[in-house]
Amino acid sequence: MRVIGLSAALLLLAPASAPAQTAAPSLAGKTVTIYVGYGPGGGYDLYARVLSRHMPRHLPGTPAMVVVNMPGAASVRAANYVYTVVPKDGSAMGIVAQSIGEEQMLGTSGVAYDIAKFNWIGRFAGNVEVSYVWHTSRIKTIDDLRTHEANFAGTGPSSAIYPRLLNAIAGMKWNVVLGYNTTADGHLAMERGEVDGVTSSLNTLKTTQAEWLEKGLIRVLVQYALARSPDLPDVPAVVEFGKRPEDVDVLKFYANSGMVGRAVLAPPGLPAARVEMLRAAFAATLQDPEFLAEVKKLNLDLQPMSGAELQALVEKSTQASPAVLARARAARSE
Repeated sequence: MRVIGLSAALLLLAPASAPAQTAAPSLAGKTVTIYVGYGPGGGYDLYARVLSRHMPRHLPGTPAMVVVNMPGAASVRAANYVYTVVPKDGSAMGIVAQSIGEEQMLGTSGVAYDIAKFNWIGRFAGNVEVSYVWHTSRIKTIDDLRTHEANFAGTGPSSAIYPRLLNAIAGMKWNVVLGYNTTADGHLAMERGEVDGVTSSLNTLKTTQAEWLEKGLIRVLVQYALARSPDLPDVPAVVEFGKRPEDVDVLKFYANSGMVGRAVLAPPGLPAARVEMLRAAFAATLQDPEFLAEVKKLNLDLQPMSGAELQALVEKSTQASPAVLARARAARSE
C-alpha cells in the first residue's frame, strides 16, 4: 500500500515538476488562405496557386487551402491586411511584392506594417524585375530614353520608383502611367499601343509570355539587379547607371529586394509552434516530387531559402544608412 501510495503521489507531482508537453498544432477542419498582393495571372499569383495545390499535404490536419487576390498599391494593401487583420493561428499567409520593405522604409503613405515583424515562412526564388517595350515601339534600347519620352504601364507606386530614379540619376525620360491593376492589364495596353512598355519579372515573362521572348516581340531594356542575369547577358543591370558612389548605393538599395523575391510571409504575433509548423510544411513542399514536377512543367524558377534565413535577410535589409534613404526619397520624388 505504501508503494502504491508513493507511486500515485509521484504521478500527481510529475506534471508540475516536468516540462509540459504541448500538443502538435493542427489545422484540421480549417481553411488556410494565401493572400496575394496582385491580381490573377501574374508571377506572384502563379506561385501561390501551385503552393495551394501541394502544401496542404504537409500541414497537420491536411486543411483546405485557397488563394485570395488582393491587388492594390503594389501589394501594400495585401501586406497591411495580413499584418493587421488575418487570424494569428497559422490559417493565413501572404505572397506580396518584394518591394514592400522599401515602401515602409521610404515612408510610403498607407503602410501599416513592419516588415521585420512579419513571420517569414520561406522563399521560392529570387526575382529579377525587368522593363521591356513592345517590338513596334520607337524605343530600341534604354539609351533611347535619354532623348525620347516613353510611357510605361504602372501597377502601383513601386512601379514608378526605378523610372524616377533613372530619370534623376541618368537623365532619362520615363513616364509611368498609373492605373493598371495587374501585369496582364499592362501587357494588353502595351499590345494595343496605349503604352510603350511594362515592368514585370523575368520569371513571369518566361512562364506566361515565353513566346514574346522567343519571337522577339518585346525588347528588354534593363534588369533591376545587382548584376546581369545569365539569362540576359546583353541587358544592363540597373546599378550600371550609377556614375557617383551615392547613386550606386541608392540603386543597390532598391535592387536588393530581388533577394527577397517570391516569398511567403505570415502575420506577426503567431505562436512559435505555428511559425515552425508553416516553415516545416513549406520546406517539405519544396521537396515534394509532385510539386517539383509542376514547377518544372510551368518553368518556374526555384531557388529556395529557409524561413529563418529569409527572416535574417529581411531584418538586415532594414539597416540602410540615413544617407541612402534620404537619396532614395529625393530621387523618388523627382
